[in-house]
Amino acid sequence: MTSAPGPAVAGPPTGAGVDGLLTTCQARAVRTPEGGELAATLRRIERSAGALATASVARMDETLPWFRALPADQRSWVMLVAQAGARSLVQWLRDGGGTADSTQEVSDEVFAAAPQALARSITLQQTVALIKVTIDVVEEQVSQLAAEGEEQLLREAVLRFSREIAFAAARVYARAAESRGAWDARLQALLVDALLRGDSPDVLASRAAALGWADAPPVAVAVGRSPGGEVSAVLHVVYRQARRIGVEVIGGVHGDRLVIVLGGAADPLSATGELLGAFGDGPVVVGPAVPSLDEATESARAALSGFRAAPAWPTAPRPVPAADLLPERALAGDAEARRRLRHDVYATLVRAGGELLETLDAFLAAGGTLESAARALFVHPNTVRYRLRRIAEVTGFSPLSPRDAFALQVALTVGRLDPVVTAVPTQTLAPAARKSAQSSDDPRRSL
Repeated sequence: MTSAPGPAVAGPPTGAGVDGLLTTCQARAVRTPEGGELAATLRRIERSAGALATASVARMDETLPWFRALPADQRSWVMLVAQAGARSLVQWLRDGGGTADSTQEVSDEVFAAAPQALARSITLQQTVALIKVTIDVVEEQVSQLAAEGEEQLLREAVLRFSREIAFAAARVYARAAESRGAWDARLQALLVDALLRGDSPDVLASRAAALGWADAPPVAVAVGRSPGGEVSAVLHVVYRQARRIGVEVIGGVHGDRLVIVLGGAADPLSATGELLGAFGDGPVVVGPAVPSLDEATESARAALSGFRAAPAWPTAPRPVPAADLLPERALAGDAEARRRLRHDVYATLVRAGGELLETLDAFLAAGGTLESAARALFVHPNTVRYRLRRIAEVTGFSPLSPRDAFALQVALTVGRLDPVVTAVPTQTLAPAARKSAQSSDDPRRSL
């Protein structure tokens, strides 16, 4: 390698040459644009910028089917970027970017000719394809663009420039992705917060639309402990696992809780089981499935209430439906859980008649011993068995299961604390009494 530098010149170094070829090429490459063969090459490229851009866009239209489908305005933006790319090549060469030991980067300004909307319309992979087409067109015309003896020099410089322009595109897309990711994270946090607060469906719909939420039914909310760390990293794990199982998700970290809204999962409980790796230690509670995001506040409240009450059931499955935590939720002060136990269990037993309520009382008082309950009721054990089966049929809770027996006992306690509402249907009450009864059933009313 020649140790003697080229002649000193005023102004910035201009070497458009490519270091790493031949020493003679290196010596020629450092000539000033004003006095060497390289100056003629650069002038030719400048004069041909428009023709190169036109030829590149024509080649894109010919070889890239997705490019032909772009709207006219976006195709014009690509033309502007291609023209800016040709000018950027000239500037890059003048600044010494063509040498092998150069650290000169292509300025990201080459993409400033197009609005940010283009980055949202064309993916990074498609951008790389556009760059490849443009570079191919420039390489094909090297013999016409380069001055005599500069063809190989220019060809090597174009190859290096194509690498740098690809890196510049990657930087542009990375910044856009980071900005979009940060915005999406904030918007999702606001949406999850609106769900937990019970904001109007219009608020939920507008924020969900901004996130591209398709609102595929059913929709359910899962709540668990956050694993900690950066929120963006936590949500990245959620999205990656959700894509793997093919469900829509919106996530947010609220304090130490990770809240996930699932859409399009036929079995939200099973889908949440596939996402357990995104949660931290502790219980994960899944709210009931609802038809759309508009109604997801109900699922979110149930899941959140279940998460608060879950420590009372140390052996609960993971994940666990919020409905399976009704007794713990009622004891923790959840008015909706209390209402469901009172109306769906206690009132159902009262309406069923047939001494089911008396039998359940005797069975629970006997510690779940069937024969002892039969003696207390002065009936045959088979009669007790039959009544216990009936209780399971009408309430969905089997007294023979310790877990269900606990739920039934809590339901009896809650029901007897408010006998007026459960014993008499609200339709038969006077208007004033009916209003009072409905008020007592309001799930928002505190205990």
